[in-house]
Amino acid sequence: MIATYSGTKAILEKYGLNPRKSLGQNFLIDQHVLQKIVRIADISSNDIVLEIGPGLGGLTQELAKIAEKLIAVELDKRLAEILSITMPQIEVVQSDILDYSIPLQVNKVVANLPYYVTTPILMHLLENYHSQFKTITIMVQKEVAERMAAVPSTKAYGALSLAVQYHAETEIGAYVPPNSFMPRPQVGSAVVHLRVRKNPPVSADKQALFANIKAGFGKRRKTLVNGLYSAELYPFSKEELAEILTSCHFSESVRGESLNLEEWSRLTETLNERINK
Repeated sequence: MIATYSGTKAILEKYGLNPRKSLGQNFLIDQHVLQKIVRIADISSNDIVLEIGPGLGGLTQELAKIAEKLIAVELDKRLAEILSITMPQIEVVQSDILDYSIPLQVNKVVANLPYYVTTPILMHLLENYHSQFKTITIMVQKEVAERMAAVPSTKAYGALSLAVQYHAETEIGAYVPPNSFMPRPQVGSAVVHLRVRKNPPVSADKQALFANIKAGFGKRRKTLVNGLYSAELYPFSKEELAEILTSCHFSESVRGESLNLEEWSRLTETLNERINK
């Protein structure tokens, strides 16, 4: 088995490899966690699956047993070459996922993302392929997972929570301890399952909505009035902004982290209506 300490060590020694810290390589060596990911991803024999960052192929091996077709995109040329040899039944692509044109047939994504590129890759997938994917199942740093799934008025809640939830229903499926990897990372991980929305759940203009959200979370200690006023997005005084907030049934002293996505949408639409009056 690849996803074990002995299996991973044997492959690394056979090919004279060491995990690359610069690429955030931490290989899964826990079969129990591997099976959890497969279960959470809910792959069937009808699915065309894209795996991002397959590494040595522990998870790849299991996905290939179920999916109709599996495409594995690996940035590290050495690992891509090894996968091509050890798993000829799948399609291996050596590429940065941000540069890769994902085939239209792909309907589910499974990924073990390096911590340093989690947000750019996830938002790339959600922004550009939301009409194509049914689900995205990713392993990320625990803190990032909790931010993605956070609810209003919690410490983890922020602009990332709203950006992800705009595109998908978000659920943390499992927590993964550092000792499930080789080499062992400094922090825990989590598996997040995203059920991708074909259409956004709110009606506000997307660009205006996220400009407001950015302003509202720019400085968390600021009230929303001050955040919007400082961002200079609207030709309104602080007093006018406060009045608009109260017309939406919010307190004048409300902070951005208190509003859910629907409330942000309602505020955005009200602000735009006032401009157009």
